[in-house]
Amino acid sequence: MAELEIHQEHETEHDPVGKKVGVLAAVLAVFLAIVTIASHRAHTEGILAKTDANDQWSFYQAERLKLHHVQVGHDIISLLAPQGEGTEKKLQKYESEVEKYDHKSKELLAEAQKKEEETKHAEYQALRFDFGEGLLEIGLVLSSLYFIARRMLFPVIGVIAGLAGVAMAAAGFMAK
Repeated sequence: MAELEIHQEHETEHDPVGKKVGVLAAVLAVFLAIVTIASHRAHTEGILAKTDANDQWSFYQAERLKLHHVQVGHDIISLLAPQGEGTEKKLQKYESEVEKYDHKSKELLAEAQKKEEETKHAEYQALRFDFGEGLLEIGLVLSSLYFIARRMLFPVIGVIAGLAGVAMAAAGFMAK
């Protein structure tokens, strides 16, 4: 049997640019992983903040309903009950409850609005991370096309897209 020689070519020795493009692709992949994780975290934060905001709005509505019921009770007693000491005590009780529910509902309103702002902030961040992630993916794919076409145009455009992706992600990180 004849011996079969297997030649192993090391493309990096014949293509030093390919080695650099490979390192570029690896760096873009690392940035992509970081931005993807940040994007997922921002989306999760946005969902949690929106859930908290919805809860606060529900608590606010419940307090406003209690306030309305107490006001109606106060009005009914004022109009229909005979004037006397018992009626005055009941009216005073309703007035203190009106103040309590009004104060509590204002606190809940402020908290709900604060949670809405947190939601907007998280959505703003997530949008920046999503754009950054997309641009980094484009940069990685374009850079990898060098190995098929052997054209420097692809890694050059890939670097531009990657830098734009890093800039967008940085905008998301700076939005703290």
